[in-house]
Amino acid sequence: MKLQDAILGRRAVREYTDQAVDEETIRRLVAAAVQAPSAVNQQPWTFAVVRERNRLDRISREAKAHMLATMPDDAHAAHFRSLLGDPGFDIFHRAPALIVISASARGPWIVEDCALAAENLMLAAFAEGLGTCWIGFAQSYLNTPHGKAALGAPEAWVPVAPIIVGRPKRASPPVPRKEPEILWIG
Repeated sequence: MKLQDAILGRRAVREYTDQAVDEETIRRLVAAAVQAPSAVNQQPWTFAVVRERNRLDRISREAKAHMLATMPDDAHAAHFRSLLGDPGFDIFHRAPALIVISASARGPWIVEDCALAAENLMLAAFAEGLGTCWIGFAQSYLNTPHGKAALGAPEAWVPVAPIIVGRPKRASPPVPRKEPEILWIG
């Protein structure tokens, strides 16, 4: 697959089959992720992989409760509260795998570094016929002591990018993109 095809074709996937994602595939995705650039070549990323359904369900429930308790009252709050308050809503969309990209320690550019690794991982997954979605609902919770314990992650790790991975039930349609605003200088 050409890189441009992956960039133009990758979408956030929220419907997955039950088919497991094997360890070899996950290792290939992580191998692609670690090829990302990082500030001062620190390569701060670490990876926690969760494939156990009971643990995914537990993290989903606890993350929803955390979000409901800590969410600011803004323009999106009513929609998010409705969604997160639904006991049947799984923030991981029943995906068979969660890969949490974390930084091994705090630093000035860890979010950017881990986000670059996440994009590599998501593009590599698309090239393998897999779907992915960055789950923002999980981020805040995973950065708590309880969230880190649910992952089995060390306290020093800083979770940045919770990415679900699995086989999509169907192709996701293209999403219209806004025309970029470009300021030409010189």
